[in-house]
Amino acid sequence: MPAETRPRLPRTILHVDMDAFYAAVEERDRPELRGKPVIIGADPKGGAGRGVVSTASYAARKFGVSSAMPISTAYRLCPQGIFISPDMSKYAEVSKQIRKVFEMFTDLVEPISVDEAFLDVSGSVRLFGDGEQVARKIKAEILKQTALTASVGVASAKLIAKIASDLQKPDGLVVVPPGTERAFLAPLPVRRLWGVGPKMEERLARLGIHTVGQLALAKATRLLGVYGLDLQRLARGEDDRPVVSEAGPARSVSVEHTFDHDIADARVLKKRLLQLSDELSRRLRAESLSGRTITLKYRDETFTTTTHARSRKTTTRTAAELFEMASTLFDEVHGSRKVRLLGIGVSGFDEPLQKSLFEDDAPVKNRSIDELRDKVREKYGRKALVRASDLEE
Repeated sequence: MPAETRPRLPRTILHVDMDAFYAAVEERDRPELRGKPVIIGADPKGGAGRGVVSTASYAARKFGVSSAMPISTAYRLCPQGIFISPDMSKYAEVSKQIRKVFEMFTDLVEPISVDEAFLDVSGSVRLFGDGEQVARKIKAEILKQTALTASVGVASAKLIAKIASDLQKPDGLVVVPPGTERAFLAPLPVRRLWGVGPKMEERLARLGIHTVGQLALAKATRLLGVYGLDLQRLARGEDDRPVVSEAGPARSVSVEHTFDHDIADARVLKKRLLQLSDELSRRLRAESLSGRTITLKYRDETFTTTTHARSRKTTTRTAAELFEMASTLFDEVHGSRKVRLLGIGVSGFDEPLQKSLFEDDAPVKNRSIDELRDKVREKYGRKALVRASDLEE
């Protein structure tokens, strides 16, 4: 059969997520900690310390302690917990060991953090077996090399594999066969989907949408605009994003700001977004990058972190366009809670910046303004040319 007429085989993607990674490493190295409520984070100082929980052991999670929770809250929930400051250099070394295990099975490895990664093992099937067999071999090799357990999701799409890996922790393995993605997602709460934070969950609930299956069938998603259509596509299990190895081009560029105190004033927050847009635009120009997906990072006063993203039809790196999209994303997630951190990121660098013949010259003008600002600041200093809004009291 000619190559061009052969049926395209489903991708086989794994999401490998280490179980309570930092805490598990400490328990491995200090056996007396095993089975106890280990909390990796800052010293709680009698429950008044600042900082957040990096990782909590499963024994600590039984008390309600979770990652990204304020350390003072963790102390109140579990005062008998064993609080340990993170040893990032040690965790990084273990992470390198795990990465070497991944590379035994495929060179298509996309790290998400020190303790999780996507792997495309589609080309490894003949050598190592199907996705489930590869997953079992990876889990066994990680255990052999590091004495740590991992949970793995196996699917034909990154979204599905990511969700699957979280369903049977710790030491879990969930396989979602091709063609069953929609049925797999249907009973799950909408919060399982990327981009659905507390605010969006509330908006969907007001529309009577509580499960992924309801979202996949809903007519009311038009009330959420373009983003509602994107969410509905995910709810149907449609996710064709490739696994991108580190050896490839940059996956994202981002900037963020943590406020000295929590802020509720939307005007102040948007002013900071404008400043972040300027900084992000400068970094993109410095690296000759233009991206189509803009992501807002939003952390509120409860330390709940939401990421909200949207893709454009064309790529961009202009401050004005970045701010316009970031501002829209902000409006969709900001509620009554105060804000602790804001960030903006750009990804999707697969295509060059392009301009439709039917668009006006605004993007070109915006690029020219940004480039002029770069030249002035380079010659006279960064404070030589600032926005009028930055001069307001």
